[in-house]
Amino acid sequence: MTEETVIHVEHVDAGYDAEPILLDVSFGVRRGETFVILGGSGCGKSTLLKHMIGLTPPLAGEIRIEGDRISGGSEEERARALRRFGVTYQSGALFGSMTLLENVCLPLEAFTDLPHDARNLVAEMKLELVGLKPYADYFPADISGGMRKRAAIARALALDPEILFLDEPSAGLDPVTSADLDRLILRLRATQRITFVIVTHELASIFAIADRCIMLDKPSRRIIAEGKPADLREHPPCAAVRAFFNREPDTP
Repeated sequence: MTEETVIHVEHVDAGYDAEPILLDVSFGVRRGETFVILGGSGCGKSTLLKHMIGLTPPLAGEIRIEGDRISGGSEEERARALRRFGVTYQSGALFGSMTLLENVCLPLEAFTDLPHDARNLVAEMKLELVGLKPYADYFPADISGGMRKRAAIARALALDPEILFLDEPSAGLDPVTSADLDRLILRLRATQRITFVIVTHELASIFAIADRCIMLDKPSRRIIAEGKPADLREHPPCAAVRAFFNREPDTP
């Protein structure tokens, strides 16, 4: 990991229809790190992620990926930014009528001129990276939830992105499957030199994979902590951070 910042989020107000959920959010993501966005339900984690990947523009502020604005710039700028990352969603968002191989081929069909056999070869390689090559001809309904998450990661890797955004990758998984997914993320970071931005509230995963994290707060609508998970647990800057990292229940 280097100190080079590849994602800049600067003074962003996040929300919809002029209704802010987060105010004046600023942080950077360094090349090669696993950066986690965490916080309680309704604090704006997924909304911030949607702004970062360009699904919706922020209400204010700027988000740049490798210097290119994801919103508010030229179409050329946006296109360059979009090609630098892949995304997986909480549900996996695989097409149920397609095999895993066909799902992974979709980005290759849309954004490359590779012939059919070459697309299949690349897709098989991506499935092998996540341990699913033997299941290339299976449909999403025929495999487990954890395998569907892995297949979604393989599809996100199809165009060799520098950055992967993962939205709640461990949601709905049992502890053993979740730990296997954490190990996959660590292996991909080490072998493929990928920068990860992950939205999660799963403490076990946060401590297993995160280099740094930010914690969002619903009442204040701001970032209330930033740093290494162990540091935030041992030296929380406020009661809300202490409660989150130590699993303390709310008190009336």
